[in-house]
Amino acid sequence: MNNIAYIALGSNIGERYIYLTEAIQFLNKNQHIQVDDVSSVYETDPVGYTDQNCFLNLVIKISTNLSPQELLKVTQKVENDLGRKREIRWGPRTIDLDILLYNQENIEAESLIVPHPRMFERAFVIVPLLEINQDIKQNISRSQVEEMKRREGVTVWKQKNGEDAFVLFES
Repeated sequence: MNNIAYIALGSNIGERYIYLTEAIQFLNKNQHIQVDDVSSVYETDPVGYTDQNCFLNLVIKISTNLSPQELLKVTQKVENDLGRKREIRWGPRTIDLDILLYNQENIEAESLIVPHPRMFERAFVIVPLLEINQDIKQNISRSQVEEMKRREGVTVWKQKNGEDAFVLFES
């Protein structure tokens, strides 16, 4: 699998943590995807449409031999399989998967823009991404990240460490 992608996951309806873990497991079961790393889980205030519950968010790193468009189709299928409804822009959802980065590519298609266009504006994306990809730091300062965390209400909900990782990483 010769492509590296980073995907943001979020949930704010029902059993949020279960939706996150199920989405990761669905992706990892796909023969064309291998989940390589998972950030800590962060609880975050909603952005945009704010009259809704807090989100749980994380970012994963994957290896894949899928094209960006094929990967988008897989992520949308995971969303649909987990009951995602698209009724309100930035509204409540069982699960949301956004492709943040795909290799070093810049993609501008009707259905997919990579790097994700609002990635650097959102602490709920940038904080977990920086946790598993230190190279991205060249594009944003530590003080900017800290200000975003404070302003957007981003707190660690479940810390990632060697003893407490997602089930798919247990031996």
